[in-house]
Amino acid sequence: MRKQYINGEWCDAIDGATWDLQSPSTEEILDKVPFGNAADCKKAIAAADASFKTWKNTTPYFRAEFLKKAANYMRANVEAFAKETSLETGKPMLESRGEWQVSANLFEWYAEEGKRSYGRVIPSSRIDKRSMVIYQPLGVVGVITAWNFPAYNPARAVAAALAAGCSVIMRGSEFTPLSSFNMAKALHEAGIPKGVFNLINTEPISTGTEMVENPLLKKISFTGSTRVGKILMDGASKTSTKLSLELGGNAPVIIEKDVDVEAIAHQAIVAKLRNCGQVCVSPQRFYVHSDIFNQFVSIVKDDISKLKTGINGDDIDFVGPLINKTQQKHSLAMLEKAKREGATIHIGGEASDKGFFVNPALIEARQNQEFIKTEVFGPLMIVIPFETKEQVLEWANDTEFGLASYVFTNHIKTANFYAENLEFGMVGINEWAAHGTELPFVGIKSSGIGHESGSEGLKEYLELKLISYGNMS
Repeated sequence: MRKQYINGEWCDAIDGATWDLQSPSTEEILDKVPFGNAADCKKAIAAADASFKTWKNTTPYFRAEFLKKAANYMRANVEAFAKETSLETGKPMLESRGEWQVSANLFEWYAEEGKRSYGRVIPSSRIDKRSMVIYQPLGVVGVITAWNFPAYNPARAVAAALAAGCSVIMRGSEFTPLSSFNMAKALHEAGIPKGVFNLINTEPISTGTEMVENPLLKKISFTGSTRVGKILMDGASKTSTKLSLELGGNAPVIIEKDVDVEAIAHQAIVAKLRNCGQVCVSPQRFYVHSDIFNQFVSIVKDDISKLKTGINGDDIDFVGPLINKTQQKHSLAMLEKAKREGATIHIGGEASDKGFFVNPALIEARQNQEFIKTEVFGPLMIVIPFETKEQVLEWANDTEFGLASYVFTNHIKTANFYAENLEFGMVGINEWAAHGTELPFVGIKSSGIGHESGSEGLKEYLELKLISYGNMS
């Protein structure tokens, strides 16, 4: 169903406007989909507010049944859903399948975690006093998500909010509406009550303004750029709308000289090019010990020379395109800036004539070059040699971002030194995925506010209430 989903009904935009969905691989128009504005958002918020009055009073066991059915529907339709995600993003089918499977896992996990929103009884210093803490759902939640993971990104927030007893308005990216429609379809087929979950595909600025200013909406969960996150913070400061923000990153990777260089080098290029580098936790600045630097660069360069870009179908695993022309221009502009600042382009960086492809590039840089401070969000791999732990720690922390970081070493004391001193919300030691369904997804500094996933993600949609009785003796 290629329509918005408001109050249990599939519908076009109120003003009849549409959006031409463009293939990032061929630049052809894939479909015309509804493209509303603040009026659609306001209608969805009203529906969500009306349904919240009933939904908040259901038990977590009752809510869990809908989440489990939605998870099962995603699993039963993973192939069809993945094909549409690959079509609109250009990512390989292997990645799209995995994304929908993880999305289903998130719905199932929160179906169970919602049953564990425990409060507590607090012993009092007074004999006549009894006190307890309980958690209650926040209210209507707006979920605004990005195009790079159009199923996984919203699943984290939507599943947690619904499990907590909140009602939801989801605004997926206009660049990936098919994945959004399929998530709505899964919840519709699960029998979610009318108005509890609503999907809009709308113009972003007017929608964001409506969400921030509408008094019925109590919280916004946003996944996207730091720039837009700051705009939402400015707006929310005027209305006291609560925010969860999962923003940009500039992840350092520290590779010590005691590792298996060949194995790590092969892994590094795979990690870097996941979703064509369009990942908020994507490894960006590869700090490689000078003793192994040349060997590491040689292996990565050879790996890149064997890669091909192209349209992904079935199980063929090409490096796909960037999502749109804007992202392609961003990568090409970073390459030009790197050249002007004296960085060495070892290989790659060529753009396609058709589609939004950029050949993966290996860039040898120095810490004092300004281009490394910008979030890449593309297939550009930056390598920098280092000498000492103290030096590389200072370099790694020299960024406004604080999302993910990675360390590769076989020495436990060295690993612990980095783990305790890296200024990032997540530190992966000898692994490229320092997150998971059951684990908190954490950003600090300019990379975000609040948490997604894990038990911490559920608490983001619950309000703590203290209940205290006096004169009880």
